[in-house]
Amino acid sequence: MTTYREAMRAAIREALQRDDRVFLLGEDVGRYGGGFAVSLGLLEEFGPSRVRDTPLSEAGFVGAGIGAALGGMRPIIEIMTVNFSLLALDQIVNNAATLLHMSGGQFNVPVVIRMTTGGGRQLAAQHSHSLEGWMAHIPGLRVLAPATVEDARGMLWTALQDPDPVLIFEHGSLYNVASDLADDAGAVDIDHAAIRRTGADVTIIAYGGTVPTALDAAEALAAESVDSEVLDLRTLRPLDDAAILTSVAKTHRAVVVDEGWRTGSLAAEICARVMESAFYDLDAPVARVCSAEVPVPYAKHLEAAALPSAERVVAAVREVVGAHV
Repeated sequence: MTTYREAMRAAIREALQRDDRVFLLGEDVGRYGGGFAVSLGLLEEFGPSRVRDTPLSEAGFVGAGIGAALGGMRPIIEIMTVNFSLLALDQIVNNAATLLHMSGGQFNVPVVIRMTTGGGRQLAAQHSHSLEGWMAHIPGLRVLAPATVEDARGMLWTALQDPDPVLIFEHGSLYNVASDLADDAGAVDIDHAAIRRTGADVTIIAYGGTVPTALDAAEALAAESVDSEVLDLRTLRPLDDAAILTSVAKTHRAVVVDEGWRTGSLAAEICARVMESAFYDLDAPVARVCSAEVPVPYAKHLEAAALPSAERVVAAVREVVGAHV
């Protein structure tokens, strides 16, 4: 059994071994082993030129990574948690995402930026953000959300081959999740969504940390004779419209699970695309299960109430299925 954390560490190790241009930089990635222990041991293995601790300046080290990418390197930048990415938003949005366009196609920015996202760990409002939808709004970025150990292991190398900036959002609740992983597990596709459970009655669309929630809900619904299909988006920009629309055409109902806030959410974008392109396939309005419109609470019971849960997903599915099943 391999944990999500171990799979990500193995992916970074493999990238450092395979390509001398690859290096890891960020706060505490070296001696401390990373804020979530993903890079533990890599400094001792590869040395300080390949695993570089940086000052506490997200704008500074993200900018340094972008400059290195422009110079031919393949940096992996670790931003400890997604809230800290706001300090580097100018570098990500105004530099990494735009330089190819603003240079008339002359300069690619092949940088990978990793960060931990999501709530559920009692880290209070400032460290429990789910801002993937913000980044997925930006042309010029590719946004990934690995939900499985296999994707944690395989997405990084594929991302490093992309000539343009890639953001990888790792949900903090997944790091200790373990599953079997083949010894020869390698790069995986980052262009297509994946069906994690097949079904005929309703499509539950999820990504990252909400995929286990969706699967738990599907299991509970099966006891009520509701056959749920769970679609893991995997890539949030660009969305795999074909996979979404194909599943909805089969089940005729959809529920979107998104840990972001409901207003202006990624879930809202998915709902709009389904209504635009699959309206006549629907037997019920598309439903959303999002986080409550409040800063994420610290108290455990309040945090649980604010975030999407399997129970809330089950309730939403019951609403859209109604008496049709």
